[in-house]
Amino acid sequence: MQALYAQLLVGLINGSFYALLSLGLAVIFGMLNIINFAHGALYMMGAFCAYFLLDLAGIGYWWALIIAPIAVGIFGMILERTLLQWLSGLDHLYGLLLTFGIALIVQGIFQNYFGSSGLPYAIPDELKGGMNLGFMFLPIYRGWVVVFSLVICLITWYLIERTRLGAYLRAATENPTLVRAFGINVPRMITLTYGLGVGLAALAGVLSAPINQVRPLMGADLIIVVFAVVVIGGMGSIMGSIITGFALGVIEGLTKYFYPEASNTVVFVLMVLVLLVKPSGLTGRTI
Repeated sequence: MQALYAQLLVGLINGSFYALLSLGLAVIFGMLNIINFAHGALYMMGAFCAYFLLDLAGIGYWWALIIAPIAVGIFGMILERTLLQWLSGLDHLYGLLLTFGIALIVQGIFQNYFGSSGLPYAIPDELKGGMNLGFMFLPIYRGWVVVFSLVICLITWYLIERTRLGAYLRAATENPTLVRAFGINVPRMITLTYGLGVGLAALAGVLSAPINQVRPLMGADLIIVVFAVVVIGGMGSIMGSIITGFALGVIEGLTKYFYPEASNTVVFVLMVLVLLVKPSGLTGRTI
């Protein structure tokens, strides 16, 4: 039973990263209609940003949680203004190819300078150690990752679905001409939305750094699974991405316990089954 609980914990942790990353993808697709294949590279940049802050400036983990998403979000907004804005109204394939190229360039640059091996990033002193729950030993940092990710996901969902700002964002994607008539700067709003989605990826990178180390290809290992999560939850569905991310992390953990050979493919099997029954995903819309 201890092995089962341990795998469930690993599944929850993985689900936390799936949820944060798929949430960022869902925000970008739902608001901007762009399939952002550079998401994994930007997740990696968040982890490297935290590493640089600590190694070069002595700025620790807690400030990195704020600075890294902002810095990578600004980089994302520059990308949107200089490259992605020209894809508005074009087929999704163009956005997919462009962001895939951006991901390869970013990963290639980091791999050229830092190699493929991981760089260590220490767990902050406040989150070291663990708790004995009786049935298992829970590392404090891993528990923190699960709780913090869930809180950020719910805040983002509330911001987009339940506030006036979120209503403006949704309206700007549906009828930008009408929104401009009310004096709202739609291009700026779109740029900030892309920055938000990218910032969520960078935040996941900072959370991942003490667990998985900082590696140039850490995003490439994860992005395919995250896309599967988004497709299952529904492209553009905020809550669908959150629920599916956590749920698939747990399912993956259970599969590792009961049938380890299928743990790397269970997500894709579920994606195929869902698409056969409901092509738009569990809660989303078709591309």
